[in-house]
Amino acid sequence: MLLCTARLVGLQLLISWCWAFACHSTESSPDFTLPGDYLLAGLFPLHSGRLQVRHRPEVTLCDRSGSFNEHGYHLFQAMRLGVEEINNSTALLPNVTLGYQLYDVCSDSANVYATLRVLSLPGPHHIELQGDLLHYSPTVLAVIGPESTNHAATTAALLSPFLVPLISYAASSETLSVKRQYPSFLRTIPNDKYQVETMVLLLQKFGWTWISLVGSSDDYGQLGVQALENQATGQGICIAFKDIMPFSAHVGDERMQCLMRRLAQARATVVVVFSGRQLARVFFESVVLANLTGKVWVASEAWALSRHITGVPGIQRIGTVLGVAIQKRTVPGLKAFEEAYARADKGAPRPCHKGSWCSSNQLCRECQAFTAHRMPKLKAFSMSSAYNAYRAVYAVAHGLHQLLGCASGACSRGRVYPWQLLEQIYKVNFLLHKDTVMFDDNRDPLSSYNIIAWDWNGPKWTFTVLGSSTWSPVQLNINETKIQWHGKNNQVPKSVCSSDCLEGYQRVVTGFHHCCFECVPCGAGTFLNKSDLYRCQPCGKEEWAPEGSQTCFVRTVVFLAWHEHTSWVLLAANTVLLLLLLGTAGLFAWHLDTPVVRSAGGRLCFLMLGSLAAGSGSLYGFFGEPTRPACLLRQALFALGFTIFLSCLTVRSFQLIIIFKFSTKVPTFYHAWVQNHGAGLFVMISSAAQLLICLTWLVVWTPLPTREYQRFPRLVMLECTEANSLGFILAFLYNGLLSISAFACSYLGKDLPENYNEAKCVTFSLLFNFVSWIAFFTTASVYDGKYLPAANMMAGLSSLSSGFGGYFLPKCYVILCRPDLNSTEHFQASIQDYTRRCGST
Repeated sequence: MLLCTARLVGLQLLISWCWAFACHSTESSPDFTLPGDYLLAGLFPLHSGRLQVRHRPEVTLCDRSGSFNEHGYHLFQAMRLGVEEINNSTALLPNVTLGYQLYDVCSDSANVYATLRVLSLPGPHHIELQGDLLHYSPTVLAVIGPESTNHAATTAALLSPFLVPLISYAASSETLSVKRQYPSFLRTIPNDKYQVETMVLLLQKFGWTWISLVGSSDDYGQLGVQALENQATGQGICIAFKDIMPFSAHVGDERMQCLMRRLAQARATVVVVFSGRQLARVFFESVVLANLTGKVWVASEAWALSRHITGVPGIQRIGTVLGVAIQKRTVPGLKAFEEAYARADKGAPRPCHKGSWCSSNQLCRECQAFTAHRMPKLKAFSMSSAYNAYRAVYAVAHGLHQLLGCASGACSRGRVYPWQLLEQIYKVNFLLHKDTVMFDDNRDPLSSYNIIAWDWNGPKWTFTVLGSSTWSPVQLNINETKIQWHGKNNQVPKSVCSSDCLEGYQRVVTGFHHCCFECVPCGAGTFLNKSDLYRCQPCGKEEWAPEGSQTCFVRTVVFLAWHEHTSWVLLAANTVLLLLLLGTAGLFAWHLDTPVVRSAGGRLCFLMLGSLAAGSGSLYGFFGEPTRPACLLRQALFALGFTIFLSCLTVRSFQLIIIFKFSTKVPTFYHAWVQNHGAGLFVMISSAAQLLICLTWLVVWTPLPTREYQRFPRLVMLECTEANSLGFILAFLYNGLLSISAFACSYLGKDLPENYNEAKCVTFSLLFNFVSWIAFFTTASVYDGKYLPAANMMAGLSSLSSGFGGYFLPKCYVILCRPDLNSTEHFQASIQDYTRRCGST
């Protein structure tokens, strides 16, 4: 596929080559060529290109007045110096001489023409596309350059089918690392991939999340802007404004004025300019003209240290300039070499004889006019770039050194094919002035960047190295204290769309950019995790958080603990009740045959006291952390015990009414009641009904320990589930029905003989029972807190105490304090008095 492409491209480009020779009379400078055993080619921009309308394809004449490029001149001399040093070395390529053919590539056409010249065969000076490319032997073995990404991509595409090594000293675009497209491309400048990552780290370092992005229209600028946008947005940085400067841009034209207006409207303090030097100068001249000041300008390595940019009048007023620059290196002896070149007699340009193949772009008249007092100054930016060109020459020399077997002390001079040299260049690993030269798997150098800041001392410009960026992975190390910011008090400028929210406030995006937002507090029960500032996350079930919280807190687990003061009071009261019940049972057992005990129900009293004791014992289940046995028994046992007591109380009151009021009026019913043991049967049926309700409750609506989270945001309530079940309601309603029955029977017996008249005390105790439970349910409707079980227990304790106090305490008083009333005579006198009263009415 590559071969077919090369054929097609070659055929098309040969047309422009033919025009080149047909239309120009040519001459060349002697400094552009050097004979040798093996030739290298160098592509350098000794002159700047210009836009012009063309009516036919032809090679641009680079040697024009006013277009000299000092930067390209230093690169040109660095390669000449490198070749001269290698030829003078006895250790590197001994007895082998390197030669070169250097070309001025000021334009696309000049670059294509130079590349085709490089690929041409010696002698016939044409390119053979039909033969075996593995044995193709062009004029040169390797090419150094060109500078720009556009030119490098074109040259690499043309050289790749022939596997001619191309080592660029300045083309940094990441796309050139795609080896399927450019298998013979290498470089001595870092890949833009690392430059972009370094820029993103620099933006993150100072918290700049709202930036403008401007690039040049060449591959370097467009691909750099695209890569930076992708990486920056992936790291949470928003692009407020993005634009590409057209290649034809001029200061003051409508396109640049529009760009300046939009840049001012973007409200971004930080502007990243990813551009080549030529368009960067146009851009900053426009910035000065538009008076865009007070910003931070982040420079790509192509112009960060360029005097071409710092020479813009008024540029010192634009704000702070930070930049990424290739690591500062020096080419030893380059300055002296250039001075010697300036002093030397360079001779006049040589005219080309008719039919010769010398290039129209191997000429630099201005270079020949240099003197020791009038020559380009070698600045830091040009020196670093020149070192990369110098390093590329040495990389080729070391590859050739290995290929020719020079390690033995003598090199074997044989035919060398470009692809053989390419294999050896991939493997080079040597020290050049304490700098390790080698290539990684992507054919990129192992290098680093400097982070620099511009410094102005009046009109004099210099720069400060703030730190460096190394990889991989990319790491940024800078000293912030060295930066002189343009704002007041040397404060770091802010470049954000919206200021950071307070702790516990989430960001609600407004508009299209996530960097523009409003701050809204997180609701109660949620918190803001620093890993996601745009969404409040709910706390766990065991946690709580107030409004506007950045963290969750562990909920307090609450229950009615044994050691609390409230528990102590209730425990003491319940224990006293149990002791009274036991004491009463003993007292009644001791006076079992006395009239008071027999009138109270005799042995039935022990069932009543036992049921009250069972209910009292169940109340201990309300203390401590709820367990399954406690939940199963505490309410059910209380309900069953109180049912037995109420059943006995009801049947006792009913039986007295039958004896005194209906025995003579309805003797048949009375005899049936007595003969069928109506009292015992009623107690059994009533208790069995409640037992059935409780068993159904325990099976169907089983009370279980539960952790309740809804009622209180800060608490976990440990409780049983019985209060919400239908079984609990049925059991309670059944006891309520029995209480009403007991109340009714007691009230009907209000006029019985004094010793049998229990209406007042029992009625009072039942009314107190009603009030206790009404108070509990009223409390439960408005309070769901920790002490609700205590209120439940208090209601139950009140019911038991009122039942005990209303029925048994009066009898205990008679037994203990009024033994004279506990006699048969007194009871008979009371019955006789009741009979007289009934007879009189």
